[in-house]
Amino acid sequence: MAELASMQRYDSYKDSGVRWLDKIPENWEVERSQWLFTQRKERARKEDKQLTASQKYGMISQEKFMEIEGRRVTQVEFNPEILKHVEANDFVISMRSFQGGIEYCGEVGCVSSAYVPLIPSKNIHAPFFKYLLKSQRYIEALQSTSNLVRDGQALRYDNFRMVDLPIIPIDEQTTIANFLDKKTAQIDEAIAIKEKQTGLLKERKKIVIQQSVTQGLTPDVPMKDSGVDWIGKIPEHWDVRRAKYIFKKQSRAVRKQDDVITCFRDGEVTLRTNRRTEGFTFASKEHGYQGIRKGDLVIHAMDAFAGAIGVSDSDGKSSPVYSVCTPQAHDTVNCKYYALYLRNLAIGGFIESLAKGIRERSTDFRFNDFAELFFPLPDYRTQCEVVSYIEQQHAKIDSGIQHLEKQIVKLKEYKTTLINSAVTGKIKVPGVV
Repeated sequence: MAELASMQRYDSYKDSGVRWLDKIPENWEVERSQWLFTQRKERARKEDKQLTASQKYGMISQEKFMEIEGRRVTQVEFNPEILKHVEANDFVISMRSFQGGIEYCGEVGCVSSAYVPLIPSKNIHAPFFKYLLKSQRYIEALQSTSNLVRDGQALRYDNFRMVDLPIIPIDEQTTIANFLDKKTAQIDEAIAIKEKQTGLLKERKKIVIQQSVTQGLTPDVPMKDSGVDWIGKIPEHWDVRRAKYIFKKQSRAVRKQDDVITCFRDGEVTLRTNRRTEGFTFASKEHGYQGIRKGDLVIHAMDAFAGAIGVSDSDGKSSPVYSVCTPQAHDTVNCKYYALYLRNLAIGGFIESLAKGIRERSTDFRFNDFAELFFPLPDYRTQCEVVSYIEQQHAKIDSGIQHLEKQIVKLKEYKTTLINSAVTGKIKVPGVV
């Protein structure tokens, strides 16, 4: 941000008369968008390949999109009557352009009849308008064109025509586009490095759990074969027991004051009111509630494979989809140790493979499945030491992750602000006369 603040401004500005542009450099002009971009109304040609609109990649072939993303897209039967031809360097209004701007098309092909191909005029340098038409300020201007623009509704050409655009000398458009190409590539590289570092730290969290719960904290401790293939070797002084000899399933009555508890995929087991998040919905009707107490080991039968296993931080009630477990002997079992052990199995894919082996096409992991599994049984003190060590290490790692994530957010904000400032003339990029 400091670099942005230190960049030059144009010598003089004037009122553009357009709200989203505000003041523009003295040598810039404003024009109605339909005079800069006209609709292409040509039907698809026989040789055209079908293209798909992507806010991430622009307009690319459906085959390429599926190859990159590793998933299929809905394809329509080729019919020139309902498909539209597009040329390289066209821009395309897609159904979701009000969310992420108008897409640049870099290749010849055809698009859905729901899309609007745009032919740029001779005053348009496509690389510059790739930035302008995807800039946050421009997208906000599109969104303001109609109260009817909502999720799931298409942006129309009439909306596009309502947003006036700046007219800038071609050489200046070229200089700005080249500058943004270089700077955004540098920012994207910095973001990629920090995202990789974040991924490595998250992987480190998994390794800390895996090593600690299976080997303990003593380096070079003598090991022995556990006798169980998926457990492998364990410290010589540890025992191995079936889960049913370590835990029992609870079936408590529900108290009047009990509120609903949910077991989330990140392993947190808490009151629903503690995890109200936007876009997250819960079932409106659940029956057969069971009592749950702080410190209980909780396993979500349908989501255990994804890590929905943890220890409750509250008293409350839960639906029957959860297995609520308590130790057979409280002075020999630390529930957090076994929650960590089970989550390690889930992350490694063991629970999913086990459940599918028991019930075809199912990933349910019920108490009876859990009860028959063998688990290492270190002494109680070791279990507590392992839990304490993991919590301490995770706190340090989480701090590092949060620091990196804040840096990533700032870099993305800087990129957005840089583009907005450059394409609207709020800064004068190096090289502009």
